[in-house]
Amino acid sequence: MNLATARSEKRAKEVGIRKSVGSLRKQLATQFFSESLLMAVLSSVFALVLVALFLNQFNAIADKAIVIPWSNPVFSLSIGFFVLLVGLISGIYPAFYLSSFEPLKVLKGTFKAGKNSILPRKVLVSTQFTTSIALIIGTVIVYKQIQHAQDRPLGYDQEQLVSISINTPDLENVNYNMIRKDLLSTGAVSEFCTVNSPMTSMFNTQVGFNWEGKPNDIDPLFGIITTTHDYVKTAGLIIKDGRDFSRNFSTDSSAKLINVPDIVGKYINWNGTEFKVLGIVQDLVMNSPYEKVQPSFYHINYYEANQMLLRIPSNVSVKQGLEKAKVIFAKHDPGSPFSYEFVDEVYGNKFKSEQQIGKLSMLFAALAIFISCLDIFGLASFMAEQRTKEIGVRKVLGASIINVWRLLSLDFLGLVAIAFFVATPVAYYFLNEWLGNYLYRTNQPWWVFVIAGLGTMLIVLATVSFQSIKAALQNPVESLRSE
Repeated sequence: MNLATARSEKRAKEVGIRKSVGSLRKQLATQFFSESLLMAVLSSVFALVLVALFLNQFNAIADKAIVIPWSNPVFSLSIGFFVLLVGLISGIYPAFYLSSFEPLKVLKGTFKAGKNSILPRKVLVSTQFTTSIALIIGTVIVYKQIQHAQDRPLGYDQEQLVSISINTPDLENVNYNMIRKDLLSTGAVSEFCTVNSPMTSMFNTQVGFNWEGKPNDIDPLFGIITTTHDYVKTAGLIIKDGRDFSRNFSTDSSAKLINVPDIVGKYINWNGTEFKVLGIVQDLVMNSPYEKVQPSFYHINYYEANQMLLRIPSNVSVKQGLEKAKVIFAKHDPGSPFSYEFVDEVYGNKFKSEQQIGKLSMLFAALAIFISCLDIFGLASFMAEQRTKEIGVRKVLGASIINVWRLLSLDFLGLVAIAFFVATPVAYYFLNEWLGNYLYRTNQPWWVFVIAGLGTMLIVLATVSFQSIKAALQNPVESLRSE
């Protein structure tokens, strides 16, 4: 649409001559529709080639397994329908606009494309850049949200922490102290414990807790962690108040409770059983990194574990530590393969969905900007061509290259400015809705919107400047020779 209307003055004589020899407006409209459809068909062929070439890379980014169903008739019909639709939509305005030219004005040389051709171009260009700026802002905010969650304190040390599921009777029945002693003796494992939930999930939650000063109208849901004396040291938990479990105290079968102030040394009741609170640990992010931390209750129980945690010291390579641990597990569980997970990798997978959104947003933002810049490049070239004589006269009268560049660039910068003021509230609203899905979320600082607008403006300037400077450097003698 943009390029067809920009070339309207160039095609005016063609329309005038055809009308003067008897062509009907319907025939001219059909011709322009045909040109648009031909462009859509050629574009669809090029698009299918691009999709075939880059589909594997897209699947890798989006974590999909999309294939092109070449033999599916529905696919072919859908492509045909879409090509027809695009051709008709993109050709409808140029067809009716170009076919409306009056042959008398055109052939007398008095025809000039007026607001009817300029306004739609400006609206379309502004719409394109509104989309581009909104996508840039969205990409930055998505990555900012991911970074915000990744920088969140976890409450434990996930580096070189390995999780092993207890899936076999051999591991369930193995003596805890025996396997711990064997692992520590290798020197490749610094700490070891068993627990009923992995570090990245809460498998058990319960209600029924009571303590001194607890309001009667609440019954909070607590995560239940049953573990061994070595859990805090193995996981690298941070004790904020009180002390860790200790084998030196036979009564240390009780609990640690978080999110309840001034409770260390006091007793809590859980379903009729009294527990003395030994300490409070820093909040642990065990479920979603975007949600609030759940209050948790930790107590000693060596018989309800389904996970083993082992920590490889920093002075030992992970590969070496796992090789030595594998030997120990083969000794105690010879019938099963040595299967393990790195806690940091499991936690990192919690950001997979948001990272895919970020990558796809960045991809589509780049495509939107690229397509918009192609359009701007084409329009700038036509604008420079239409104003060749004006530029020549200005140069003869002393206009500098900067003056000519400003003349051809300001209109486009104005359109980007309009796009910025439209895109900013739209992007803010939809991103605010998206961020509302997360309890632990980032904000939308003003500088993100400013950078998106300025970045787009610089890209447009770079695109337009090529044609502007080219036109400014042209010898005015050549452009004014016919005058």
